[in-house]
Amino acid sequence: MSGALRAVIKGTGSALPRERVSNAKLAERVDTSDEWIVERTGIKFRHIAAPDETTATLAADAAKAALEAADMTAADIDLIIVATATPDQTFPASATKVQHILGVYGGVAFDVAAVCSGFLYAFSVAESMIRAGSAKNALVIGSETFSRILDWEDRATCVLFGDGAGAVVLCAEEDSERGVLACNLHADGRHNELLYVDGGPSTTGTVGKLRMKGPEVFRHAVVNLSDVLKETLADAGAEASEVDWVVPHQANKRIIDATARKLKLSPDKVVLTVDQHANTSAASVPLALDVAVRDGRIKPGQLVVLEAMGGGFTWGASVVRM
Repeated sequence: MSGALRAVIKGTGSALPRERVSNAKLAERVDTSDEWIVERTGIKFRHIAAPDETTATLAADAAKAALEAADMTAADIDLIIVATATPDQTFPASATKVQHILGVYGGVAFDVAAVCSGFLYAFSVAESMIRAGSAKNALVIGSETFSRILDWEDRATCVLFGDGAGAVVLCAEEDSERGVLACNLHADGRHNELLYVDGGPSTTGTVGKLRMKGPEVFRHAVVNLSDVLKETLADAGAEASEVDWVVPHQANKRIIDATARKLKLSPDKVVLTVDQHANTSAASVPLALDVAVRDGRIKPGQLVVLEAMGGGFTWGASVVRM
């Protein structure tokens, strides 16, 4: 009899648009300042996609890097999930475009829409499919071009976001001590008006622009993220003191710091990239994970927690043994 299957992270990758924009450069376009942005968010830079850089092309570049890190080829993959709120087209799914760019023509490919929590949602779906035996090797990608849906006249929101992509290769292993130990997802649709885009195919027939009530989102984020982290650690049979690294959604340094304090986690255990990339929505968790893996902070065997909250509201967390 075969053993229990577990989804193991075999490789990570990321991709950023060519253009890197500082706060000072942004202040030439928007009524803001470096001091104002850094004090409220911790953000110093973001990347902005050029016309030839799309959600699908960034996703494919991140996927290629993750496959290389895993010492695998696209032909090994039988499941591609792209988490995004900014797809290339209303349909088909950007995941099918990634599949085509990678040169594979089989298996399963689809998108997941849960905004900033999208990667955690996609990650949980892939993990469930692997554990059920319906997929063996998955590419889970978060990719966004949020610059396309920003209102550049709204200085309170346009300074917060950037473009980018991150990816992981998840593979089935029997009776492994490594891999995904627990995942938890949540949603609460009562708070649509706090973080949303004011357009859509079935309402306005337009793409729309992002709208957000920042202080209210902040309060919900700290409570929801600390709660789901406690819940997921309990499901994994782990204590907060055992965690080697937390890889949070990179929305705002103040939210990240407040959540860590609530859980009594040392800031030294928190991966922080929001200063360099701003909020890349569904891309932020895998992008930060890849940065910390590649610079040697996150090592095989360590206990890592991933967490995010986004519009909807949606939120989730996962505990992973690397």
